[in-house]
Amino acid sequence: MQFSKVYTENVKLLDDILSPDKSFDLIKRRLVVGEHEATFYYIDGMVKDDTMLKLMQIFTGLKGLPTGADAAARFADSNVPYVEVETAEDTDKAVLLILSGGVAMVGETFGESVVLIDARTYPVRGIEEPESDRVMRGGHDGFVETLIFNTALIRRRIRDPRMRVVYKNVGKRSKTDIALVYIEGEADEKYVQWLSEKLDSIDTDCLPMGHQSLAECLIQSKWYNPFPKIRYTERPDTAAAQLSEGNVLILCDNSPQAMLLPTSIFDFLQETGDYYFPPLTGTYLRVVRHCIFWLTLCLVPLWYLLVMHPQYVPEWLMFILPEDHGSLPLIVQLFLVEFVIDGLKLASMNTPSMLTNSLSVVGGLILGDFAVDIGWLIPEVILYMAFVAIANFTQSSYELGYAVKFMRMLLLGVTALFGVWGFVIGFVGILLLIASNATVNRRHSYLYPLFPLNGKALCRLLFRLPKK
Repeated sequence: MQFSKVYTENVKLLDDILSPDKSFDLIKRRLVVGEHEATFYYIDGMVKDDTMLKLMQIFTGLKGLPTGADAAARFADSNVPYVEVETAEDTDKAVLLILSGGVAMVGETFGESVVLIDARTYPVRGIEEPESDRVMRGGHDGFVETLIFNTALIRRRIRDPRMRVVYKNVGKRSKTDIALVYIEGEADEKYVQWLSEKLDSIDTDCLPMGHQSLAECLIQSKWYNPFPKIRYTERPDTAAAQLSEGNVLILCDNSPQAMLLPTSIFDFLQETGDYYFPPLTGTYLRVVRHCIFWLTLCLVPLWYLLVMHPQYVPEWLMFILPEDHGSLPLIVQLFLVEFVIDGLKLASMNTPSMLTNSLSVVGGLILGDFAVDIGWLIPEVILYMAFVAIANFTQSSYELGYAVKFMRMLLLGVTALFGVWGFVIGFVGILLLIASNATVNRRHSYLYPLFPLNGKALCRLLFRLPKK
């Protein structure tokens, strides 16, 4: 919808759309500018008060507004000393800026144009290091919920004029700001174009959960495959490194995470801290992470298989077999501990910070010791499940941690039902789920660079190679 050439009609149009008389935080401010009148629309709490105060002081000192053709453009160029100013004739564009925290100025002589002043400011927390991805060395800053702050943190690290930050807007109601970030010449141009078209084609009312809602719009996931489709990071240094390697970022306003695309299973097994150590140390840490990943998946099902079939256990490994299986069946004990661990995690998340450590001690030691004493659990079950629970924290992706947990429980179930063949079939099924996992990518599989094989890229992911 376009603005009218009549000032009073434009004011009435914005009044009908925004209804400032029904919302106390939506401000309609009339101002006399010399011989003319102007009306400002903005949201209280989302506009820079000191900036608008100075601008209004300047406006009230003028003899009047410009007249004639392009009056709004001439006023913006000559009388609005601010960094982000433009004119618009489209009502939707003006309303969007007002609801995003900007200011729309309707002038008596502006005709069918209004002046838009992007003087918005958002409440924001500090850029402290993210809790889930800490490093001993390197930067200790992290993304926040404000989009423009996040792009600035990346720009600070990559001062390349070829870096592109493309603005998108998604959601009929939320109109969430999205930024598609890449380095021209490094990223795959066809992939960037496909992603841009994919974002433009999203048809949804809003993105209530930020990056997660956006991810579900980008890719149709299969409920039975829990492996994460997209890798996230809250670290600007990680995002900058991925950009320099030719990857693409998607930043979503109100979310402190950057979506890294394209993604494969191997990307989740490398961490930022690997690159803040010498190549040998970084390679060692990465090898340890890969080994623990497979141990968390297979160790408990394999131990249960050997306990149920002791004839397969060599003499030197007989110590792993428990003397007493406890009052409950072994498979019930293992599943019970799986659920108890998640219950303690949920309780810890909702516990006040000063009591979290105490709850962990009570839950881990007292409850576990009591369960062994009364015969519900055996010590071996607690030992292996404690290792699995702790080992999950060797990588920072919660999605991958729970994917491994679900696959471990599946492998336990089929092993209990079908023995050795159940373990083999279950393990092969897990590999097939990993290989067939859908990604936001048209060219590389979830197993890239293993399939299709790219030797150099695979070596960079498996080992921390020196920077050339």
